[in-house]
Amino acid sequence: MNGFDHRLLFHGETFAVVSPAGDITGERGPLPGGLFVRDGRHLSRWQLTVDGATPDVLAPGVLVPHLGRSEPPPHTVTREQTVRADGVLEERIRVDGNRAEAETVRLALTVDADFADLFELRSDHRVYDKAHAVRTRQALPDGVEFGYRRREWRAATVVTADPAPDAVEETGSGARRLVWLLELGPHGTAELVIRVEARPFDAPDHTVVGPQADDLPLAGPEAWPELLRACERGLDDLSRLLIPAQGPEGEALRVPAAGVPWFLSLLGRHALITSLFALPYRPALAAATLPALAATQATAEDRTRGAEPGKIVHEVRHGELAHFEQVPYGRYHGSVDSTPLFLMLLGAYTESTRDDKHARRLEKHARAAVSWMFAYGGLDDRGYLVYRADEGGLANQSWKDSPGAICFASGERARGAIAAASPQGYAYAALTATARLARTVWDDAGYADLLEGAARELRERFVRDFWLDDRDFPALALDGSGARVDALASDAGHLLWCGLLDRERGERVGRRLTKSDFFSGWGIRTLATGQAAYHPLSYHRGSVWPHDTAITALGLARYGLRAEATALARAVTSLAEHSAYRLPELIGGYARPDHPAPVPYPHACSPQSWAAATPLALLTAVGG
Repeated sequence: MNGFDHRLLFHGETFAVVSPAGDITGERGPLPGGLFVRDGRHLSRWQLTVDGATPDVLAPGVLVPHLGRSEPPPHTVTREQTVRADGVLEERIRVDGNRAEAETVRLALTVDADFADLFELRSDHRVYDKAHAVRTRQALPDGVEFGYRRREWRAATVVTADPAPDAVEETGSGARRLVWLLELGPHGTAELVIRVEARPFDAPDHTVVGPQADDLPLAGPEAWPELLRACERGLDDLSRLLIPAQGPEGEALRVPAAGVPWFLSLLGRHALITSLFALPYRPALAAATLPALAATQATAEDRTRGAEPGKIVHEVRHGELAHFEQVPYGRYHGSVDSTPLFLMLLGAYTESTRDDKHARRLEKHARAAVSWMFAYGGLDDRGYLVYRADEGGLANQSWKDSPGAICFASGERARGAIAAASPQGYAYAALTATARLARTVWDDAGYADLLEGAARELRERFVRDFWLDDRDFPALALDGSGARVDALASDAGHLLWCGLLDRERGERVGRRLTKSDFFSGWGIRTLATGQAAYHPLSYHRGSVWPHDTAITALGLARYGLRAEATALARAVTSLAEHSAYRLPELIGGYARPDHPAPVPYPHACSPQSWAAATPLALLTAVGG
């Protein structure tokens, strides 16, 4: 099963993956089949037969009985499916008779709900103990209800139909078969409406009104129509990727989820970068993201979750395995960069909107975040933000978080307490942004002076420790011994975005990033070609991420390299044109001259929030 022969329906915390016929067969793999809500699968089978046989697919959702060439089909079945943010899937089935004779058509829909957690469906061969779990099935007058319980955990899926099925049959495998006998007159029509209501454990209130795609007109400098079209598609996806969250006082919010299918949840880094990209055009995203992350900020140490006082959360999950702490991601703080990004967004939101309400309300959260960077993050001890591999969670805790992402040019992995380059840029930007807040909003000039001094020292220290003189380029990281991790990587573009490099070095790095070993023609590779570590289909060692390219474009614009920023924007816009203007999370790093169409990455999320917001960042980059 893959994303090329299946359809994806999504809205808020709900998504469904169905076949072109409209069926669900419960596969695992890159795009698992099912109806999912809050990290749980509420439909694992949804298979339609007509007169006891599987029909042929003429077009997505348009089915006919399987017959030979000499016999035209007696009827046509049309299936229309939609999902809602509150966990409802609705299917409308219409049967149109194609002949002048009356007929009886037997429709049967086989339904089941296994309530699998998303983490069980990944292709990593892990098995999770779910002792004492009980599944139930109960016939209803108009359908069937599936139940699941495990200690205090309760979930259900309710399937109802109008008209009610003529029979609800047991299949022997635990599934149920809903059966209708439809009487069609000559060229007659019959319709069914089937409603699936997922009832996840501890479901939130879905009545909150959050930012929508048409809240504000798309503002900004003029650009080519294709880029504006990509912006509009991205805004539409963002409006449907909003999920419930709460602020510090329990207020209901909607924030951008990271992406479908694996990350339809709040990930701090993704929500923050998405909100930064969208800030000039959709400030309401930042206005929701900031208090939502303040509400989940750590207040005490918890080694099992990577939590330390002041640290901003990396990931929030609501599934069964997270609830029972079989995975650490219920509220997981395993990122070194969400905390400075939070400060960057708070400063940028205040400056962009000229509204200091959030800066005043979240002052204690911002000060706690700064304190974390020094006391726990590593600025006091190492002079940099550092992290160690988390045995129960993530091996790397910067944005390149796959196990082998932080590596030497040889491919050898960096080890020990790692100071990755991009978080140092974020730390610099966070210190300068918070200093401005302290001076202009909090009326604390002494604190502002302290932070500005720390930012200056970090800037000077970074060049001394990270700069590869022989390559005139920054190292990807420092390892636990302080050695420069010498792979040439796209993290340098993040340093430009944050202004960490001086003008001369920044211009040289910016031009270097647009050379052919970095620039594939579709975007910036995460790792330059010509290094032993490079692999065009590696997650972070040679692939192209549109959001990563957009960050570089913003950095190029910051350093006055307008032509180079425009070239990147045009490349990513061309990539969007190849995928109906929806940018994928990432693609292969193959060169465009060799591959005139983008090579997909097989496990990419799509839609994905910072990819959806990427065209907005590019619009900013090309317009200044």
